[in-house]
Amino acid sequence: MSIKILRLDSVFYTLGFFARTLGGIGNFVFRGQAAYKILIMQILFTFVEALGIASLLALGIGAAVYVIGMPLLASLSQERLLYTLLIIIVTRELGPLLAAFIIIARSATAIATEIGGMVISHEVEAYISVGVDPIEYLAVPRFLAVTVSMFLLNIYFSIFGLAGSFLVVQLFNPMPAAYYFNNLLEALTIQDIVITIVKSIAFGMIIAVLAIINGFSVERASTEIPVVGLKSVGSSFVWCIIVDVLLSALYYTALS
Repeated sequence: MSIKILRLDSVFYTLGFFARTLGGIGNFVFRGQAAYKILIMQILFTFVEALGIASLLALGIGAAVYVIGMPLLASLSQERLLYTLLIIIVTRELGPLLAAFIIIARSATAIATEIGGMVISHEVEAYISVGVDPIEYLAVPRFLAVTVSMFLLNIYFSIFGLAGSFLVVQLFNPMPAAYYFNNLLEALTIQDIVITIVKSIAFGMIIAVLAIINGFSVERASTEIPVVGLKSVGSSFVWCIIVDVLLSALYYTALS
């Protein structure tokens, strides 16, 4: 019973922290010039420096869909369904989730350990003592940066994955680029774009909030810092998968 109460308290605390972070966005935008550098540097680390691994994964996924799917669809005389399959896998389902996994692996740990180090070194207390709100100065820029980076990385992943599939097509079955991309655009719907955007924003907020909360949860010992890093990764993975399943279920329910 006590464990259930503790978990419920943790959920309410997380929701309250999320609301507090959202409430601090206005002050950050209009009065947070000093923290803009944190925002820019976090986007640089989370999005720009992740483009290499994202390109490799997107290229591999797009190529795998074509190599595996084309022979099967050709045997059923349904080659044009390949474009729908690419949109479903790369843009709607795997794209947002794999982009989230990249950010979790790179940035969730980094944010949690960085903030944990600030807590241990009493840097957070120093901010409070001079009247600086640590939520607005430390949490909000990282929250915005991770959310924006997740959105941008998801778009990049989808575009690069679809383009990577085209490169593989040219090796096995050369065709004009206009024909390939016209078929992709015909298979792409507004609903596909909306669901991938919603997923990317939701994943970005989840990763940022959990990483920041775990970072602030450090109390005294420096040995807690790697622990909160691992907790950030584990909890972010779990919640992103849960939210992905829920959003996909809502999407397919709405379509039906």
